[in-house]
Amino acid sequence: MKELVQDRLSKMDDLEQRRLLKNMMAGVFMNLVEYQEEMTRQLERRVFEEIENTEEKIDVYVSLTSREDYDPIHEFLYPVLPSDTEEKQMDISRVAEVVREGGAMPLFTLFLEMETERISALVRSKRIFSGMLVTETGNYPIRFRLEHNRSYILEIEQLYHTFMQNGMPWKTINHPYAYKFVDCVLIGGDGEPAAHEEIHEITISLEEFDVFKKGDVFPLWNIERLSLKNSGFPIPAMDRVNYEHVLPLRKTGPEHGYLIDGTEGDIRYIKRTEEELTIVTPRDKSGEWNVLKVTKPVTTRLSRQTYPLLSNRRQDSFLGRYAGKQAVIVRAKAEIMRIVNSFEAAQGLELERVDIWGGAGRNDVSNLVTKTQTYPLNPFVSDNVRTEEGKQIMRLGFRRSSDDVLPTAPAYILSDLMSFLVSEVQMYFPEYKCEGEWV
Repeated sequence: MKELVQDRLSKMDDLEQRRLLKNMMAGVFMNLVEYQEEMTRQLERRVFEEIENTEEKIDVYVSLTSREDYDPIHEFLYPVLPSDTEEKQMDISRVAEVVREGGAMPLFTLFLEMETERISALVRSKRIFSGMLVTETGNYPIRFRLEHNRSYILEIEQLYHTFMQNGMPWKTINHPYAYKFVDCVLIGGDGEPAAHEEIHEITISLEEFDVFKKGDVFPLWNIERLSLKNSGFPIPAMDRVNYEHVLPLRKTGPEHGYLIDGTEGDIRYIKRTEEELTIVTPRDKSGEWNVLKVTKPVTTRLSRQTYPLLSNRRQDSFLGRYAGKQAVIVRAKAEIMRIVNSFEAAQGLELERVDIWGGAGRNDVSNLVTKTQTYPLNPFVSDNVRTEEGKQIMRLGFRRSSDDVLPTAPAYILSDLMSFLVSEVQMYFPEYKCEGEWV
């Protein structure tokens, strides 16, 4: 509006009339225009604030670190398994027994910088590798195979159940590192080492896969385990059966997300305010509660990050907030593209096409043969309404972005990022079996 007034004034030839009109506009009209613009800005602000983005407090960030680079006072990253920071103790007598008599014994865990599909194929092949057990008295050849390490995947599954107990909406965890750990399982060897011999070293060879193995690394995420005591005494709840336990959040930070890690019988429901959590529970005595603190990430300058930081965070937008409040899913390719592109993890990937196979008129056998290059990230989410049998296949075709849009993730986890995006689409379209492939 201001530009329009200035344009009209500049076209007036009579300078006296221009001066009079300018003074009148500046004195009355422009104040009205500025007031209207300010009211419009406040209205926009109210609309955006009414559709609050509550997801950002429970966004999970993940990374990987070596034992050497691990920072125990990092601002927001913590080990997925606290025991990973401790030195592993090996049962020497058990190792000697397996070498002498056979059997199976996990020795240690390795991280493979490979595509998860290749790791799964390697594990399924049950290939036998060789190594050397070095003791104080000599060297003993050993044999071992690789098996999937599911410790970190089970932690993600446990986190899902914690979300459900807390009445929080579940969002797929984008943790590609967790699926690339394998256990080296000792299955035998040559020679007969004594149980009392001191083991100096165990060396292994993965042959052509040796360049991909990393030892002494473990995954991180922004979830800290706390033990918080409720303030004051429990207060009888309105139902006159349960009690309210109040946990203050001022010391730990109200800007973070919090989940109560308890049993199903202990938690009836949880009320959240800006500075406290109220747990409604049958427990009538004060005590400590196990709490998972989903720490809000901050910019760090001194921490050394060898592996990229990944997350399941959505890009904040009004359309994304509004769509998240709607119970009805728009079943269109444009909606699928919106879901995929709403995640930061989609950087470096482009959804090229969406195909539906199976059902009437779509029974070409060559198309129904699985071509998926993804794996499900939410196998623990049960659907009590539908069965997998007879579902149509929704196949999402992705391609890597052009060179001018460089992804922040290394090439060996791009398929894992595609699996994350496909798993999220699966949550929106449970009536289909969603798969992903490169095109």
